Parts: sequence; structure tokens; C-alpha cells
Amino acid sequence: MSQQAIDGLLLKEMIIAGANLLEQNREAIDALNVFPVPDGDTGTNMSLTMKSTVKEIAALDDPSAFKMAGMAARGALKGARGNSGVILSQILRGFSRGIEGCETIDAQAFANGLRAGADTAYKAVMKPKEGTILTVIRVIAEDAQRYVARKPRTVGDVLDKMIRSGEAILEKTPDMLPALKQAGVVDSGGQGLLTVFKGWRAAYNGEKIEETAAGVGSAATFEFEDDHDALEELTFKYCTEFVIQDMNEGVTEDDINKFRTRLGRIGDCVVCVGDFEFVKVHVHTNDPGKAIQWACAMGDLVNLKIDNMAEERRERMAKAEAEQKEAEKKRQEEEAAKAETPGKEYGMVAVSLGEGFSSIFNDLGVDHIVEGGQTMNPSIEDILDAVYGVGARNVIVLPNNSNVILAASQAAELADGVNVLVLPTKNVAMGIGAVIAFNPEASPEENREAMTAAAEQVKTGQITFAVRDTVFEDKEIKEGDIIGIHNGRIETVGQNVHDIAVDLVGHVVEEGDSLITIYYGQDTSEEDAQSLGAEVAELFGDLDVEVQYGGQPLYYYLISAE
Repeated sequence: MSQQAIDGLLLKEMIIAGANLLEQNREAIDALNVFPVPDGDTGTNMSLTMKSTVKEIAALDDPSAFKMAGMAARGALKGARGNSGVILSQILRGFSRGIEGCETIDAQAFANGLRAGADTAYKAVMKPKEGTILTVIRVIAEDAQRYVARKPRTVGDVLDKMIRSGEAILEKTPDMLPALKQAGVVDSGGQGLLTVFKGWRAAYNGEKIEETAAGVGSAATFEFEDDHDALEELTFKYCTEFVIQDMNEGVTEDDINKFRTRLGRIGDCVVCVGDFEFVKVHVHTNDPGKAIQWACAMGDLVNLKIDNMAEERRERMAKAEAEQKEAEKKRQEEEAAKAETPGKEYGMVAVSLGEGFSSIFNDLGVDHIVEGGQTMNPSIEDILDAVYGVGARNVIVLPNNSNVILAASQAAELADGVNVLVLPTKNVAMGIGAVIAFNPEASPEENREAMTAAAEQVKTGQITFAVRDTVFEDKEIKEGDIIGIHNGRIETVGQNVHDIAVDLVGHVVEEGDSLITIYYGQDTSEEDAQSLGAEVAELFGDLDVEVQYGGQPLYYYLISAE
């Protein structure tokens, strides 16, 4: 395919292809984790971010490239999860700004978009670290701009240059971050971004994603999500889906491409993907008979399904009308209550994963719990919805995970009419310490200072298991070993959870501490936890020792000292 510029429809195909290839390689990217722990989630967070992007543009068939890019950026921002997902959303946000006003994207505009994407991503991170996804996008953007400045280029040339440049800088990331080099991996966020860009190039060239190598392995396949409820206008009535298989003799790839084009003339939300084994087809149209007739000329049809979206909408409207009076009554009652009781001064939102921890936060007066944390990072939209749901003028957000702080900060920037204070709590124990220090009579800034100081007084250690063989800081680790982590280091390795926990407490506790708290996870029995607490109390006789149920997955214990 000899494309010279990218319009909105081609950009949509490229974005979907990037999401597809990223999902295919999600698990392999997750595995590019410095620590050999079971919660590597970079690939998952980036894939969920891209899934939100695709959902936002699924029903959009606009030939304008900058409008398509803007909608994609909006979807990414809403669904961004984890540091890698948030940075990816900022890259797409900057890219859309860099091509603003472009109906089609030529090589120069594409390079400008990449540069704007890199600049926006760097600005979103308080302390940018080189050797990460930030370095990868910056170098790709800089190389692309120099490349187009030398002589006229096509977009295809730029995409090729992007991949060459990305692969080269990705290989250098271990030299920039010693932790990567020691673990024997490249930066996972950079690998995820490069995988997305490889999907873009494949779609631009008309290649099949299934045959595109991302260089990190493969996993499941991204599925198109057709959300009829999200359609603002219903231009076409029938949602038509089927699979073409057992292709007729003489059918070529060009025939499939022409079929896809013809579908676009009689409808929208067109998906036509596959190969000569089968082609999956989806279209919204007022003439499903034509789509079926054209498809029958190419092969056999199976899994045929036609839904009348107009009838679906009528049923939804009837149901909504039946519920509307009750909803309006409830709204009026709530408005009356608000008029009588002014909005409260303070509210708190905590990110927590584990029934025990959520219960502790509720008991301490936290207004809203956002489910997530070490193994499942919430999105920007999840946090923003919780902030609005509190109904307070000042909302304190406790991310309780280093990989959630950036998403919480972005939610704070987007919050309208609410003063949001994001505290840098890196785990739930720090969050609990912060909540205890809250003073409803203090000013927001006084609370920020006092709660942050209280959180930073809490030292923590975590105990989990290794998911792969590795050597880390001269410690030989085998898959299945029990590992104790403290201050970003693997302090102790062994075979017995109890013994590792006792050893780790010695690393966590410092002179001057008065309290040790042992939070046990969902895979640890209360009997084992109490036994550990008794031994720790005997070893540290002058300190108080508490044992509480956290309910966290994958981590046997979270131990704190203060």
C-alpha cells in the first residue's frame, strides 16, 4: 500500500491495530518486570488504556485525522491505568494537539505530533526518569523530526524510522537503569509503546496483525467492543455480524479490501478483519441484505446475527421513561437535602485492594474506596468519579501504590470545582498512617503536610513469591522462592514464609519505633499470622505488635513499623 497521508479512517485502523498488537503481547510485556514478583502489570495497564481508546472511537467514522486523534486521546485519558498507561495517554494527548487542524497527516505533521506527544508526557511526570518509556518516545520523536527535515519523506518512511529508532533506544535502556540491566530486561513501558507503533505501521502498510512480530511474545487477541448504548445518533438501523469462511476459489486479498470499502459506503462501525481462513465482519447498515449478498460471493457465511438497534433503543427508552419519574423524585430529594445541609469541608478517597484493608479505611472515616492497588491499578476515570462522589469541597486522595500516584495526580488536574490533594502514599500501610493524622479543623495545606509526614514515618516490607528464575543484587532466586521486599530491594530469599517474615521484620524495624503491624493476605491463615505475631512480639519485647487482616492477593504479608 503506497499511502502518502493518513486520514481519520486510516488513523482509526492504525489505533485499533496498535491496541490489537499490544493485547496480543500483553503478558510478555507484563513479564518484563525488574522484580520477579507476580504483579507485573505494565502490559495490562497499557492494554486497558488502549482498550478505552478504541471504545471511544469505535462508532466514529470521521475522515478528519485531528478529530479522530482528539477522540482517541480523550478515551485514553479516561481509561489510563498505572504510570505506563497514564504516560501513554499523555503521548496520545500531545500527538492530537501536535496535529491540530490537520484533516490528513503527512510526514511532517506526523513528526510534529510525535514531538508534541513526547513533550506532553515529560510535563506530566514530576521527576522524569531516563531509561523509561519517556526516553523511548523522546528519542523516536527527535529522530523523526530530524529525518523529515533532511529531505521529503512519506508517512511510511517515518513509521519505518520510528521502529528502527525505537528498537535501538529500547536496547539501550538497561544501560540507563542499572535495575533493568541486573534483571536482564528492557523497559517494559518502552516495549509497550514500541509494540503500539508496530501495530500502527502494520495497519498503514495493510499488513495482518497476526503476522506482525512485536518481539516480546504473544497472548490473547483484542476483541472489538460494540456498545450500542454509546451511539449518540442512530444513522443506521441494523447491527450485522457474521464470519466468512471456506473462501471461494479465486478470491484475493484485494477482494476483501474492496468488500471492506463497499461496507463503508452502506454503513458505519465497519470491522472487516481476518485472513483466508476466516474473515470477521461487523457493520451498522440499513441494508444488511447487500452486505450478506456481497459476502456470499466470497465464501460461506456462519455465525450470522442481525440486531435491530432501533428496536433496542425503543425498549431502552421505554424502560428509561418508566425509571425517570423515580429518578427525578430521588434527585429532587437529594437537592432538597443539599439545600438544607451544605457540602462538607473534607472528604477522603483511598485506593485499596483487600477486604480487610477496605474495612480498616472505612472504620477510619474514609468516604470512598476505589478498588485496586498492587495487582489492579484503577483508571483516571475511576478516581475522578470517586472524587466527585464524595461531595466535599476538599478531597484527600490516598493512591496507596506508587503506580497509582500519577493517575491520581491527573485526576486531580481534571477535577472541576473540587480541591483535590493527592498524598504520595506508596502502600496501604502508609495510607492508614496518613488517615490517622487527619485533622478536620486544620487547613488543606496543613493536613497535606501533617498527613504526608505521618505516612513517611511508616516503614514497610512485603512478602510474596518469585515468578521466574533470576539473579538480583547478587541473590540467586528460583521460581517459587519466597522473597521479602523492603525499600525497593529484595532483602531476603528462602523457602518458608514464616522464616522470611521474621527475617524481614528485622530489616523494617528501626530504632525509635514503637509499633509493628502485621497485615496478612488472603492466602495466609489467621492461625499462621497470629503465630508470626507472637514470635515477633517475643523478639521485639519493648514494641507493641498488632496482627490485622488485610486480605491482599498475592502478598502473604505486609509488615509496617512506626
